[in-house]
Amino acid sequence: MNNDTIVLTGGGTAGHVTPNINLQNELKKHFKKIVYIGSKNGIEKDIVKTRTNYTYKEIEPVKFSRKKIVKNLLIPFKLSKAIKDAKKILKQTNPSVIFSKGGYVGLPVVISGKKLNIPVICHESDISMGLANKLAKKYADVICTNFEITSKQNGKKCVHTGSPITVCNLSKEDAKLKLNISTNKPILLVTGGSLGAKKINEFVYENIAKLTEKFYVIHLVGKGNFNSRITNKNYTQIEFTNDMITILKATDFALSRAGANSIFELLSNQVLTTFIPLPKNVSRGDQIDNAQYLESLGLSKTIKQENLTLNNFFTCVEYLEKNAKSIKENIKNQHFTDGTAKIMQIILNKKIKH
Repeated sequence: MNNDTIVLTGGGTAGHVTPNINLQNELKKHFKKIVYIGSKNGIEKDIVKTRTNYTYKEIEPVKFSRKKIVKNLLIPFKLSKAIKDAKKILKQTNPSVIFSKGGYVGLPVVISGKKLNIPVICHESDISMGLANKLAKKYADVICTNFEITSKQNGKKCVHTGSPITVCNLSKEDAKLKLNISTNKPILLVTGGSLGAKKINEFVYENIAKLTEKFYVIHLVGKGNFNSRITNKNYTQIEFTNDMITILKATDFALSRAGANSIFELLSNQVLTTFIPLPKNVSRGDQIDNAQYLESLGLSKTIKQENLTLNNFFTCVEYLEKNAKSIKENIKNQHFTDGTAKIMQIILNKKIKH
C-alpha cells in the first residue's frame, strides 16, 4: 500500500457525492488517507460523516444563483476566499491527486490544486457539462464523463469512463426480505433525488390508492419531507437512505428525476424507468437532455413535469411492460456498467509519486 493521500470533493446533491463514496473500496487499496473537502451545511457532510475512512474538511461553496442575479456580483470575492481556504487545506494534507465530482464546492479546490501543481481529475455526470466543470476544465488534467457523447463534444481532456456505481449480487427476493417486503405486486420506486421533489411527492400522495392497486410503492421523499398522514399497506416512505442498492435490487419500475447518478444506478440494475426531468425554469436543463437522450436510445420513457398525470404515467408503464425484454437488451448494449476500474486507472496514472 502506498502511504499517501487523495482529496475528494464535490457536493450540493447526493449525485455529486455518492460516486465518490462508491470509489472508497478501491481508494483504500492505494491511499493511506482519504480527505473529503465539502461545504459546512451541504448534504455531502451528512453522507461522508457516516464513513470512517474519510477525513472531512470544510470550505464555503461559491454558488451561482439563477434567481437572485444580484447575489452573483459577490462571486469573485467569495471565490477568492474559498480558493485561499482550499489551498490551506491542500498544503496541510499534501495530496498526491485530487478527484472532483463537480458542484460549486469543487471549483475552488480544483483551482487551488492547479496552483499547487497537484494533478486534478474531474468527473462530469451529465450529457451537457455543468457550469462548475466548464470552469474547472481549464485547471483539470483529465475530465471523466458518464456518457461517450459528452467526451466527444468537449475536447481532448475528456475521457469516457462511465460512473462509479454500487455493485451488489443481492437477489430480488433477498432484497425484499431485507426490506421486510412480502408481496407479489411489482415494486415501484419513486424518487425525486436526495433533496426530494415536491411535484413528484404530491403526485404520489394524490394517487396513492390507484398506484398501490398495481404496485408496492417505495417512496424516497427527500430529507425533511416525511408525510405521516399517508399510510397504506403497500406503501413505504423513506426520507433518505445509505442503502440504495438494496432498494434497487428489489425494484421493478421507477418514477425518477433524471440526474445522471440516478440514471446509472437505475439502468445498471435493469429497472424499467419513467423519468420526470427537472424543468428548465429551475435548472440548466441538464436533466431534460439526459432523459431525452435515453428515450431516443429506447432505454426509458419521459414525462415533462407539467404533464405528470396518473393516465400519462400508466401509459408509460404499459409501454415499459410490453417492451421490457428489448429495453433491457438495449440497456445492456449501452454498457451502463461500473466505471470504477477506468476511473481508478486514471487516478493512479496521474497521481504524484511521493
